[in-house]
Amino acid sequence: MKYNRFFILIVLVLVFSMSSNVFAASSDGTTNLPTIYGKAAITVDVATGEVIYAKNVDKQMYPASTTKLMTALLLAENKEKTDVLKYTKSAKSQPADSLNINFHPIGLNENMSGVDVMDGLLMYSANDMAYMIADNIAGNSTNFMKMMNDKVAKLNMSRTHFVTSNGLHDPDHYTTPYDMSILSRVAFLNPWVKESMSKKQNTLSTSKGTIFKIENSNKNLGVDGCIAGKTGYTSLAGRCLVAFYERDGRQIMGVVMGSIFDANDTYVFNDMKKIINYSYYLQPTVLHKNNDLIKTEIVKYKPLGLFGPEKTVNVPLVAKEDVSYYNNESNKKDLQEKVNLTSNSLSSLKGNKSIGTLTLTEKGKVKTYNLYSTVSKGTLAKNAISIYIMAGGIFILLLIVIALIIRTINLNKRKRKRSNFKRNNLKYK
Repeated sequence: MKYNRFFILIVLVLVFSMSSNVFAASSDGTTNLPTIYGKAAITVDVATGEVIYAKNVDKQMYPASTTKLMTALLLAENKEKTDVLKYTKSAKSQPADSLNINFHPIGLNENMSGVDVMDGLLMYSANDMAYMIADNIAGNSTNFMKMMNDKVAKLNMSRTHFVTSNGLHDPDHYTTPYDMSILSRVAFLNPWVKESMSKKQNTLSTSKGTIFKIENSNKNLGVDGCIAGKTGYTSLAGRCLVAFYERDGRQIMGVVMGSIFDANDTYVFNDMKKIINYSYYLQPTVLHKNNDLIKTEIVKYKPLGLFGPEKTVNVPLVAKEDVSYYNNESNKKDLQEKVNLTSNSLSSLKGNKSIGTLTLTEKGKVKTYNLYSTVSKGTLAKNAISIYIMAGGIFILLLIVIALIIRTINLNKRKRKRSNFKRNNLKYK
């Protein structure tokens, strides 16, 4: 019995040790990357815009109905919830494509409120709602295409070009996971778009009383902190998903593109769960710890302040916080560090205030850290001792000159007094 207990204890210690090593190795993102079926994917911290997880983030992909986030954003920016939109001929001509269907029972020139059109677009992924929006905002789909690509340019989505407002396939209609993350984040920050993406179900109606009961196509919504999202699928794009999560007050968004669609339609949703769970666990990789030496720079300064000769000194630079980034294929590719010195005053050299900055560039993100000098006061004093001696000598000489001037002035005053006294005495005699 005694040996059995000992054996169990040894096993437990080994298991704990192995698990600790696994988690420690994976905490910086270099190992244990999640295996997903999506050909490309990304996760981003919504608050900071930092890329956390990356897989082929700049790969050109077809976005399918995730395109509708652009259409939704333009609707929110150009119409109100209470505005009336007409059902148009081009809307009625839109084909359904597997998961993306239509409200074809709606008649031409039948009206719907802006809020119902938005929900039909994002929750139900109705292809006809996208063209209904395009026609009501821009007059026709060609003008709306220009609006979409103008917005693409404004958002710096440099590898994106849109043709259709609903995402139905066109060889010139493409984006990347990174570009889609930019669009999705901006759309999510729009209150109306966010509200629509967050609804699980709703009942829509038209001006003639046609009723539609719809449910959100995002199966992850409401599970494990998923608060919003948009699905997409065409046979050429594969299964696509944009999703937003909130856990413990922190929001992370994910984009999966080119995943598998099967009869149960689970692959893309499982892909999203994996990369989101991974992203919430992952800790940033520390490049420079708090108060660790980052770089030594040669700095010219004037020991006497605003005047006098210059001296040079080697200044060790540190940050007073950890300098970190998320270690992924995308950030590593773009990672750059740049030191910029902004002050050479004695106060900054002594570390009393920032002497400059460290700029850390990642994928689509620039972070700035204040740098401080750690050169010792003794080094500064020793470096400038000859100047201090010279300045001291000049100061003493100046005091002597001032003293001589004062003495001369006083002597002249005494002479004048004596002269005046003699003159007055002779006058009275």
